[in-house]
Amino acid sequence: MGGYKRRLRHDAFEYLEYLRDRGSNGMLRIPWGGWCVTDVTKAHSVLRDAEFNSGRSSFFSGMLPTRDAQIEVGRAVRNLLRSQLPKYRAALVVEVSRLPATSQWPAAGIDLMYRSMRDILLHPESPEHLRRLMDRGVHGGIMFQAPSTWQRIRAEFLRAKFNPAFTEEVGRRRKNPADEPRDILDTLVATCSESLPDETVSALFGTIYRSSVAPSSSTLAWSVLLAFMHHTSDSPLPWPADWIVREAMRHRPMVWMVGRALPHATEINGVSFNAGDFVSASPYLMHHAEQGWTNHDVFRPERWGEPERGPYIPFGAGPFTCSSAAVAMELMTDALTALTDGARVSVTGGDTRPVMIEGAVPRPFTLHRSVRQLHAAGKK
Repeated sequence: MGGYKRRLRHDAFEYLEYLRDRGSNGMLRIPWGGWCVTDVTKAHSVLRDAEFNSGRSSFFSGMLPTRDAQIEVGRAVRNLLRSQLPKYRAALVVEVSRLPATSQWPAAGIDLMYRSMRDILLHPESPEHLRRLMDRGVHGGIMFQAPSTWQRIRAEFLRAKFNPAFTEEVGRRRKNPADEPRDILDTLVATCSESLPDETVSALFGTIYRSSVAPSSSTLAWSVLLAFMHHTSDSPLPWPADWIVREAMRHRPMVWMVGRALPHATEINGVSFNAGDFVSASPYLMHHAEQGWTNHDVFRPERWGEPERGPYIPFGAGPFTCSSAAVAMELMTDALTALTDGARVSVTGGDTRPVMIEGAVPRPFTLHRSVRQLHAAGKK
């Protein structure tokens, strides 16, 4: 399997299909470590299996002591995001109006999602140096892994400032708690046990900061790219925004592999595993399976108005399904709607091969956007 890194860089999805076709018994050994269950039925079973899903979710990287604590934090963050949707939508209108006629994506999409969520992550009356640190982290190697060695070194210097600064803010807020959560950080302070160190709550905030913006902005970029590569006329998009987002997550899922270390020895499709072995399922492969998906290799938003569909796990499956999945869908759908309603949009330089940066991210492309003029009688 030598040279797999080069093939991943060229087209990770194509390479994954190549590996699947060379596997046997619905299983394949992954060159970068572990196994992937490629049989659709078995993959669904594994993702929902109580034994596979025992213990804590790896999303929180062991920062919370119990699964119940993880669930409590996940629900609290989801509820805060849901309550702040009107604020997010109002911010979207402002941020979309600031977009230039020509913008470079996915960077512009990251900025759009982040700026629309900025006050929800950290409310406007928070210390300004913390908000500046958040701003710097978006393109400074905290939100996404920096690609070059020099950029990674700079990112480490930024983290060395980010984590202590937010740890200090956690301590301050714990001494003077808000009556009601004003932002994500307040929510974590209110939900996490007092026995959890300030540094851990700060690290949790960093995780939520990244996971709130990075996946949603990448999916928004895929939605824009794929929609306007397939709809090139000057007329409005022929599909509802939520169909486009759902199809983008099917066709080019940002999270393309989900897995974890097995908590116990077990057997899957005749292959024996020890405790600690890493086993995955691939949303990309499941979303492109022939079982249930018509023209599975084609971007077809209209399929979401049809009754027959195949396996779909953009937010995971089973006990570890993302607790904020429904809210995330609203965030992305609202952003796409704000971008496209009443506007002429087109893209140039598009490429459907992903770049693997903390997930499958679109390669750079250019978005052209102009506001449509109203010609109806009596309107100017």
